[in-house]
Amino acid sequence: MSHETPVVFVVDDDISVRESLELLIRSAGFHPEPCSSAQEFLSRPRALVPNCLILDVNLPDLSGLDLQQLVSFERTDMPIIFVTGYGDVPMTVKAMKAGAVEFLTKPFGDDVLMTAVEYALERSRAARADELERQVLSERYSSLSHREAEVMALVVTGLLNKQVGFELGISEITVKAHRGQVMRKMKAGSLPELVNMAARLNLGQSPRLSSLQKPSVRSWRDG
Repeated sequence: MSHETPVVFVVDDDISVRESLELLIRSAGFHPEPCSSAQEFLSRPRALVPNCLILDVNLPDLSGLDLQQLVSFERTDMPIIFVTGYGDVPMTVKAMKAGAVEFLTKPFGDDVLMTAVEYALERSRAARADELERQVLSERYSSLSHREAEVMALVVTGLLNKQVGFELGISEITVKAHRGQVMRKMKAGSLPELVNMAARLNLGQSPRLSSLQKPSVRSWRDG
């Protein structure tokens, strides 16, 4: 298997279903990973390529809906396609609200399933690209000193250098120097780009900034 070949997991306790889907998936150029139970699936290592999961609702050890909750929390880059021999509206609604990309009732056409698989893999590619970008930004942010992180947190709120200096008790010249380092280390070409990076990193929730006081712009103006 090529390292870039997408992986399609199949969790179904019916061996005939697993075997037929394995052939279909392989013929489409993807790598199938059939599993007979939720536990077998959970024991498999996480795929490092675009991937998705074809999941039967009714499993012997853990229901498909329960497994969906685990997958959505632990494997955010793995979209789920539900298949079932019977389904009802509440079950379908619950699965779709929880993020399933499709809910198919057996029997279904091969083309219908593969269309859903291709869509799910595109979703997986996008999720993996987004996660990679977040990791890169996180590594850049981790390279900032504590003071640089403080300056960044205030700059992205729209404060001027003089206001940032007032908040941190440092000179405007020092703020400019730290700001330049922030822009360089974060590889931000402009302030709007830096603001977008801060939003992607959820800096408002960052423990590094938990002790930072809320900007008191009014006191600076009055001072």
